[in-house]
Amino acid sequence: MKIAIIGAGISGCTAYLLLKKHLPKPPSAEDHSITIYEAYGTDKDTTFSERGLGPTHSSTLIVGGGLGVTANGLNVLKRLDEGLLRDIVRGGYVIGTMNMKSKNGTVLVRAQPAGDPSSSHSEPRNMHMVSSSRHALWRCLRIRIPDADIVTKRVAQVVAKPDGCNVVTFVDGSPSIEADLVIGADGLKSSAKRALFPEAKEDPFPPHYEGLAGVGGFIPAADVRDHVEKGSMNFVFGGNGFFGYFFSESAESSPHRDSPYHVSEPGDSLSWWSTYTADECPTLGTLDRDAVTRQLHERHKNWKDPVIQKILQQLQVDNMYPTWTVPPLPNWERDGVVLVGDAAHALPPTSGQGSSQALEDVEAFALFLSHYLRKAYQNQKSDMMSQKQVIKTAAKQYMDLRLPRVTMILKDAQRTQNTKRDKGVVEEYVMYAFMWVFGCFPSVMVKKLNSAFAYNVAEEVKKVLGKED
Repeated sequence: MKIAIIGAGISGCTAYLLLKKHLPKPPSAEDHSITIYEAYGTDKDTTFSERGLGPTHSSTLIVGGGLGVTANGLNVLKRLDEGLLRDIVRGGYVIGTMNMKSKNGTVLVRAQPAGDPSSSHSEPRNMHMVSSSRHALWRCLRIRIPDADIVTKRVAQVVAKPDGCNVVTFVDGSPSIEADLVIGADGLKSSAKRALFPEAKEDPFPPHYEGLAGVGGFIPAADVRDHVEKGSMNFVFGGNGFFGYFFSESAESSPHRDSPYHVSEPGDSLSWWSTYTADECPTLGTLDRDAVTRQLHERHKNWKDPVIQKILQQLQVDNMYPTWTVPPLPNWERDGVVLVGDAAHALPPTSGQGSSQALEDVEAFALFLSHYLRKAYQNQKSDMMSQKQVIKTAAKQYMDLRLPRVTMILKDAQRTQNTKRDKGVVEEYVMYAFMWVFGCFPSVMVKKLNSAFAYNVAEEVKKVLGKED
């Protein structure tokens, strides 16, 4: 089978590695061919600031930024390669505690989904969340992919063909390629997505800007170490915006810095981000860092949280990201073109699940595809049309499994992100009261979080396939 993956981001690289691990060997002597096509430079030693931007529609305008991978996503990585998981954890910071605070610094809600990380008497029930820079996580994946299997070309169009190989054309006019399977891992403004709706002249499901913009950066951890709990992620809410902060890496001397079950001593930097209402979506052409800095000072000058005041004293905006979502798609597959991650269902940052859901997507599809392809080979069906039917069957099972879960996470995230919008004084204190009541029953929040974090997508795939036997 010839496979083309569009996009060499986190979901595209993970899809490559999972397919390499799980796909059964074909009856012929020729192995599967898997190639990733990516518009931007993917040299593993290139930093995000050196990578060209081009006409991107990424959720991060200044490429880079941070992300959190929760236990459900970490378990996908563990099943893929335990060494990969250790490398990712070593490059980030383990978060065991989540604090929700008022703008004055009062803790309203405190949750520890995997148990008290400071306790030495009990093993955590699950892995803690790992925060990481997007680039650091991507690099851990990228170094495991041969350079020859990634081609730097911008895709112009993907054409899904019901009775033949799918076709991928390129912006530079170079010869098109054919593929039995095209995986669209190319994000919000997906070229592969258009292949699912060839009758439409314009994208019938364009990305939707949610009216929220975020900025982020780093400050030295030494300046705030006395004010930030080890292993905590802090969410600070107010009537005119939102702030978050956490230590961004472990101290190099920490003995368990590559374990997602242990919270280590923090390293040298603290990561922060802030989200606020912005009616007009920022673009690369309109981005004014000085104006953003002034606006942050004005918005938060009266917030009493000491960490936020330290951040404002040495403010430098390193990343900016408007919040986008994609309207629900009626299908994620057509004639051998399959969408994963943001191309299928972009989740807002408030979900805390964007990267983890992309990881679940690619594992689920890889497992379904491998199962049905193995059955086809056992029945001596390896021709092109048999493979197309295998892909269609696997993609239907994949979407049927994944759609209810990501829809539920999206709805929860959209409710949460409303707390970040501008609000009046009464609305602000009603929000605080609700959080305080919620915080009086931490087990309720922990149960809700664990319903997402303890999810095992590989086991769910097994359950679906078990019903067929």
